[in-house]
Amino acid sequence: MALKFIILILTAAGFLPILSWADAYPQKPIRLVSPIPPGGAPDLVARAIGAKLSSQLSQPFFIDNKIGSNGNIAADFVAHSAPDGYTLLVGMDSLFVINPYLYAKSNLNVNEELIPIATLAANQFVLAVNPSLPVKTLGEFVDLAKKSNPVLAYASGGNGSQHHLTMEMLKARAGFSMLHVPYKGGTAATTATMSGETVAMFSGTSNANLIKAGKFRAIATSGSHRSKSLPNIPTIAETYPGFENTIWIGLFAPAGTPEPVIQKLRSEVNKALKSQEIIQTFDKAGGIEPYITSLPEMKELIKKDQTKYIKIINDLNLSLD
Repeated sequence: MALKFIILILTAAGFLPILSWADAYPQKPIRLVSPIPPGGAPDLVARAIGAKLSSQLSQPFFIDNKIGSNGNIAADFVAHSAPDGYTLLVGMDSLFVINPYLYAKSNLNVNEELIPIATLAANQFVLAVNPSLPVKTLGEFVDLAKKSNPVLAYASGGNGSQHHLTMEMLKARAGFSMLHVPYKGGTAATTATMSGETVAMFSGTSNANLIKAGKFRAIATSGSHRSKSLPNIPTIAETYPGFENTIWIGLFAPAGTPEPVIQKLRSEVNKALKSQEIIQTFDKAGGIEPYITSLPEMKELIKKDQTKYIKIINDLNLSLD
């Protein structure tokens, strides 16, 4: 906090000319902190963006995986790093729109201690079922869930995960019940659903290859439009108008990072996201789409998603230590 204060005072006093920040930055390698292990969507996005930005800015970008507490450990590390633009967070939306309302005892205030730079990527969930389940459409799935006794069980990547909350949104909208079985991560939930321990889950589009191989059956997708990787699968909104739950990944910096540095990073990120290299890399990673917004749009997105998830968390009376 002392360093952040000194930077702000020196800048205000004119000792650090505003233009010099953007002109000189970056002068050394930049750390991109990923909150999940290698292979997950935020990590794949971090590596792709890091490589592209390294080329554009002529400085190395290296990935530092800091795993645990649904991303809070990574967020806390970045929030308490020097606000100089050399330690940045590639974070999923849940860090800002779910975790603050789910972890009652957390001392981390991500919405005050971290500031948004740019959105990076967006993806959506796929409602997928074990192929043995006798349903092929969303309507058939809802009908079966309503009449099943005992109730059907669905998997998620953990209590309060977006896999979990998206299914709860659908249950509330369509009016059916299912038993929630939380697992430690999306991979474990996928394994459970393919093996028949559970019959359904909201899976990432990164599992498109499993779906195409017949190990999963896709019923519907959760986005506002059909997935590029699964164009023949209808959206939930085609049955329940207005239903939408898109997940996104963004780039964040410690509060107090000089605005010219933020502006330069945002400009370079948006340039990278328009490149065919990034578009193709994201697509191969499971239909992830580059997501470009203005800073006001990003801030409004965070507020809108917070409102959505606060209601779900309160309705379910969810709280994690």
